[in-house]
Amino acid sequence: MSGLGHSGKGQLRSPAQMPTMQLLAFVPRFLLRTHVHYLHNIRADKIAFSCAILVPSFYAFGFYSFTGVSEERQEAEEVIMPYPVFDRRKLDVRPLNERKNKVFIERDHVPPTAKPRELSPVAQRIIDETADRLRVARENGKSRMLTFGAHAIKNGLSPVIIFLMEKGWITHLATNGAGIIHDWEFAFQGCSSEDVRTNVAQGRFGLWDETGYYINLALIVGAYARLGYGEAVGKMVENEGLEIPEPAELKARVKRYLDSDPDLAAAACDLLATIQSFDLNPGWMKVPHPFKKYGLQAAAFRLNIPFTGHPMIGHDIIYTHPMNKCAAIGRTAERDFLTFAHSVQNLDGGVYMSIGSAVMSPMVFEKSMSMAQNIAIQNGRHMDNHYMLVVDLQESHWDWTQGEPPEDNPDYYLRYCKSFSRMGGTMRYLSADNRDFLLSLVQRLEPVHAQETWKPRGDPGIKK
Repeated sequence: MSGLGHSGKGQLRSPAQMPTMQLLAFVPRFLLRTHVHYLHNIRADKIAFSCAILVPSFYAFGFYSFTGVSEERQEAEEVIMPYPVFDRRKLDVRPLNERKNKVFIERDHVPPTAKPRELSPVAQRIIDETADRLRVARENGKSRMLTFGAHAIKNGLSPVIIFLMEKGWITHLATNGAGIIHDWEFAFQGCSSEDVRTNVAQGRFGLWDETGYYINLALIVGAYARLGYGEAVGKMVENEGLEIPEPAELKARVKRYLDSDPDLAAAACDLLATIQSFDLNPGWMKVPHPFKKYGLQAAAFRLNIPFTGHPMIGHDIIYTHPMNKCAAIGRTAERDFLTFAHSVQNLDGGVYMSIGSAVMSPMVFEKSMSMAQNIAIQNGRHMDNHYMLVVDLQESHWDWTQGEPPEDNPDYYLRYCKSFSRMGGTMRYLSADNRDFLLSLVQRLEPVHAQETWKPRGDPGIKK
């Protein structure tokens, strides 16, 4: 396969690389298209001026573009001037089992019966209030959303969150791209979290085959099936495999839906290109997940609860793998954003909990809330009874019930507090470890007999 810089048929070339006559063939067509678009959008009194430019251009460049060799004309039309890009196919991607991991889910997970550490009286009151709001929201069929950063997964909290889902306390889960990856790695191999400093120095960070291969492939297959980001990965984990379509089926669907459903046709093209590039066999691809009982995405898929993924391109290690196709990520993440916004529409009288997410949660929420409020206002309503709890380790010295602090106050720059304080409804901020918070909440909602207090990783009392 020839790359950028080659001059073979169909390759991208700059104008400097083109024969003179091919370049001349390109210019009048470019002018023609530009002027046709221009004429279509201007008043009649401007047409004479446009023609005064357009007509001489044909005399100046001749009619080569209409009489020249068709292949050369086609190549001339394809001219763009791209920036050089990194070729991921050259990477030395290593097997995942060669990586040293810091977190082992069977050893480090937190069960719902673990005892939380003592929290302050203020924190206890906030958790009591949250539990009360969750009870009312469940009785009234309102959204109970839990959004979290990757550390909730790395801290081994999946059994606690699965317990909340199984008991009907949570109707929607959401995380970022890293949360999706850690959850998948735990389900696939039982361990996750590499040494970033060491592996970057060795040119190894994030360059692990199975993680990039299977998550990207699940998203490409999921995009074709119109699944969301978290749903596509959760389905692969729960079913322990992927169905790879026949290439002939994909070609037929591209042809059939190109005009009526171009989005589906494009997703089919992406999957077809992946099958051809990686020589994938059609049929069932078995992907065992021996630790899937710890998989949040699998549990959400099994329980039919939305688990939405909200990635940012380039932020996660799956982007380093040649299997990565950002078009599929865009399709699945777009669906998840709209699924998230749909849940926010039902949040008036509901509960939104944001745990350890400094950027993703407030950013996605504020857009979704604005959209939901827009629809509510159109229908003669206004969303004012939503309850938002923000949990993070950072201490805040501002009373957020009084609005946001002035810009010269350091608390103004706590994005996750400032954004939610602008969202109407009721907002509370709790400074606590996510394990202490979730365990305290669970044990207020369900008759759980707390046993031994959880221990941080690295604690001498933890068996290695």
